[in-house]
Order: sequence, then structure tokens, then C-alpha cells
Amino acid sequence: MDYGIRRGLALALLTLPFFSFSAAAQIAVSANDNKAVFVNGVNTVPANPADDTVTVIDLGVSPPKVIGEVKAPNSVIGPPQNVAITPDESIALVASNQKFDPADPKKLVPDDRVSVIDLKANPLAVIATVQAGLGAAGIGINRAGTLALVANRSEGTVSIFTISGKTVTAAGKVDLGNPAAGPSSAAFSADGKTALVTRDGDYRISILAVDGTNVTDTKKYMVGDIRPYAIQFTHKGDIAIVGNQGGGTGDIDTINVIDAKGKQPRIVHTLDVGQTVEGLAISNDGKYVALIAINGSNKAPDFPFYNDHSMVVVFRINGMNLSRAADASIGKLSQGVIWSRDGKTLLAQNFVEHTLSILKFDGKNLFVTGEIKVSGRPAGLRTAEH
Repeated sequence: MDYGIRRGLALALLTLPFFSFSAAAQIAVSANDNKAVFVNGVNTVPANPADDTVTVIDLGVSPPKVIGEVKAPNSVIGPPQNVAITPDESIALVASNQKFDPADPKKLVPDDRVSVIDLKANPLAVIATVQAGLGAAGIGINRAGTLALVANRSEGTVSIFTISGKTVTAAGKVDLGNPAAGPSSAAFSADGKTALVTRDGDYRISILAVDGTNVTDTKKYMVGDIRPYAIQFTHKGDIAIVGNQGGGTGDIDTINVIDAKGKQPRIVHTLDVGQTVEGLAISNDGKYVALIAINGSNKAPDFPFYNDHSMVVVFRINGMNLSRAADASIGKLSQGVIWSRDGKTLLAQNFVEHTLSILKFDGKNLFVTGEIKVSGRPAGLRTAEH
């Protein structure tokens, strides 16, 4: 496998004009990391890496197309929910979990930067950089588009940001009480009064209370499976689904279904998915959830449960109950996954191949129909949640 940076492709994409898009467009944002390659299952810093990039895609056309790209720091370390888009699709927030060590450019250290990208600018532009906490990772934005939470994996905190138009302002932190908690992703309830934060360091899911811009730790939590990671509520907000990374030993890993309607959120079901559940996305109509199972494709070929592909796995949602609907093979070390608004198209990131797979879903069958090439290794992927 050629792990070299595709500089020609990067130059071509970065010089693309940012085309205007119609009201029917659906914006998707892919964050692409150029600071890491996996060599025989080991995360390695490449020689002379190119800058990280962020690619903006119109998911409202068939096939989906790239409409612009900009340089912005980001990282494959942490869940692929390190990207978030405001409901009006005016700005995107992109967290950078890792940066080069100033003392040794062959090493990476925790980063705290969150880039604010103006999605309406022509060309695309990073209009601000705000500081979260060390190891800035998964981002959640409330449905009013006024508040964002950033999980800081390297310090056990959650940063709070207010959003006013295109202005993002730091508004404090929530300390989860354990520096090794590994907060990874944050998700707001439908009414915006509760947030759930996954903690892959101590396997908890924290329940936060939200009152305006005041966010506090209730000290209540859930315990599902090993290393809870990506998380999302359905549009109605009656349930949330969390994916679990597991121990990386070849075991089949899981998702948890959270009942969000009762006196307190609690886990009510656990379902098998595959090795290492990474990305997660619930369809707009709340009928399906798509997961990425890395499937051993991040390991060395002599790993006993190695596979040369990841999987996209779709479950049908019926109230609190889920049933497996379809799956499809994609590339290696796959990361994020998203749905088109009509639930018929999905994009899934392939880190090794520098591509996003385009998949079609008809309610029973899931199949790859094409791919989008990006100038980097795709590591974070989101659309706006309404």
C-alpha cells in the first residue's frame, strides 16, 4: 500500500472554487489528517507530511460532489465526531486532538485547537481558532445552534462554547472528576436540557444538565460496554445510541441503546456489531442507525482476526428495539459515516485509501456505488443535526 501524500491531488482540491449551492444542498464536512499513517498496525508519523485539510461535500446531489476545501488542523485520534455543523449550515467546528511535538517533530502531543470554518464564505475560510482542552475530540452542538460542547480526552473535561451567528466564544469547562476519564464525544438531547458524554477511559457515560449556557455534571452516569465512543440522539430524542470501541483484541464489539424518556437516561439494550465500533450516524427519520466496524483492518496482517476491509453496518430502529438490516464492505481503518436527508445515500470514510465510499441503501440492501477522493486521510465526518 502506498502511504505517500497525494500532493498533486491536494493541490488540485485546494485550488477548487467554492461553488454556490442551492437550498436543496446538504453540506457534509470531512476532516482529513495527514500526520498519521498505520504501518503494520502501528500509528506512525510520516516523513514530510502535508497540512491537514477539511473537505466540504454536497450530499444533496447524486453522486455527492466536493465543493471546496480548506487547510485546518485535525486528527484521527479520537472519534470521527470531531466535526460538527450548526443546524443552519453556516459554520463547522473541527477539533484537533493531536499536533506535532515542538521538541520532536517525529512525535505527536495533545492539541487543544478548534477551528471555526465559514461554510458560506467563497472560498471556504477558517475565521477563528478557539482553545478547548488538551486532546480536544468529539463535538456536540445543540439544535438551537447556540451551544457547543467539546470532549477533552487528555484532561478529563468538557469545554463549553456559545455560538452567536458565526462567533464562537469559550464559556467555561465541566470537570468530570477523573483526569483519565477520556471524554470522547458529546451529544445534546432534543430539548437541549441534557447532554451525554462518553468516557472511553473509565467506560462511563456522563449525564450533564444544561440550563442556558450553564452546563453542570449531575454526577450520574451509565455503564454499558468497553470504551464508549461515538454517540447520537434520534431526531425525536426518545433514544440515544452509543458505539463501543472494545479492547481491540479481535472480540466482537457492541452498541448500547439508551432510553432517554424516563426519569433518567439508562441503557436498555446491547447489540453485537463487529470489531471496534468507530463511526455512528442515525438517519434523519430515526428509522436506521449506521455504524462503522473497523473489523481488524487497523491491525497487522498477521493479527489472527485481521481483515482487509472495514464494514458499514445498518440497524433498523423500532422504538427501543434494533435489528440488523444490512451491511457492506468498504476500505481499511474506516472512520466516520453519515446519511443523506432522504436516507438513501451514505458516505463512509476510508482512512488508508484517502477516500469516502458512496453507498446506496434501499431499506434492505446496502451497496457501494462509487467513491470521493480527498487530499488526506479522512478521519472525521458529520452533517448538520436538526
